Amino acid sequence: MTTSQTPAGEISGTVLFYSRPEPLSPELHGKMGVKRLDAPFKFAKSGHAIPLTVGEFPLAAVTGPIIFVGDEKLPLSVMGLNAGDNMFLRPDGLFEPGVYIPAYVRRYPFVFANDDSNQQMVLCVDRDAEFVVEGGDLPFFDEKGQPSDYTKACMEFCNNFEMERQRTMSFVKLLQELDLFELKTATFTPPVPEGQPAQEPQKIAEYFGVSEEKLGKLPIEKFIELRDNGALAQIYAHLLSLVGWDRLISLALVRAQQAPQAANA
Repeated sequence: MTTSQTPAGEISGTVLFYSRPEPLSPELHGKMGVKRLDAPFKFAKSGHAIPLTVGEFPLAAVTGPIIFVGDEKLPLSVMGLNAGDNMFLRPDGLFEPGVYIPAYVRRYPFVFANDDSNQQMVLCVDRDAEFVVEGGDLPFFDEKGQPSDYTKACMEFCNNFEMERQRTMSFVKLLQELDLFELKTATFTPPVPEGQPAQEPQKIAEYFGVSEEKLGKLPIEKFIELRDNGALAQIYAHLLSLVGWDRLISLALVRAQQAPQAANA
C-alpha cells in the first residue's frame, strides 16, 4: 500500500459517499485536517444499503438484513427501504443507539483507490467532506510533512479494511463455487381495517441470498469444510439477519403514522 508520498493524480471511478477523493499528500493537504463535529455521520444519510465485510456479519445482523447484490454478489447492510434514506441515522447526524455502524462508514473520509496505472493502491481523502478543513483539530501531517499519528491510525484502519474486503471476496467466491446463492424477494402485506379484503403483498426488494435448501443438500464433507473455515457461522448470521426486513417495515409504518401528526402540530 502506498501512502502520502504518492504524487497527486487523477482517481477514476465512483464510490458511495465520496464525491472528490484526492491522493493524500503534503503538497495538497499539508495544512489540512479533520474538524471534530457533533454530527459526524450526516454524510451517511444517503446510505440505505452500505457495503459490508464478512467479518462484520455477526455484528450487523442485529441491525438489519445482510444481502448480496449484482454479478459480484457484493454484501450490503440494508439500513433503509428507500434509496437515499438511511432509516437508522437521526436528524442530528448520529446513529440510533444499538445500531451497528459499518466499517465502510467509519473509515470515511479516507479510502484506498487505484492510481492511473492500476498498479498500486493510493490512500485518498474526500476533499468535499464537511469536516475536512484547513487547520483541522486532527491534522493530516506534522510540521515536517510526515503523516500525523491520526493519519497513521487511519491508514492502518484502511489497510485492515482492505484485507477484510479481500477476505470477503474469497468468501463470496466460495459460496458461488458451491452454488449456494438464490434470488430472494422481500415483501410486505399492507394492514387493512377489519372487514376489508386483504391486499396483495408488495415487493420491497429483490436480492441474492444463501439458499437454505442448497445449504442443507451440501455433501457432508463440504458442510464440515464450511464449519471449520468459519464460513458457516457467517452464512447463518446472514440468514438470521433477514428477519430484519420486519424491523425496517415496522419503522416505516411508525414514521408514516407520525408524519401526519407532525404536520398538524
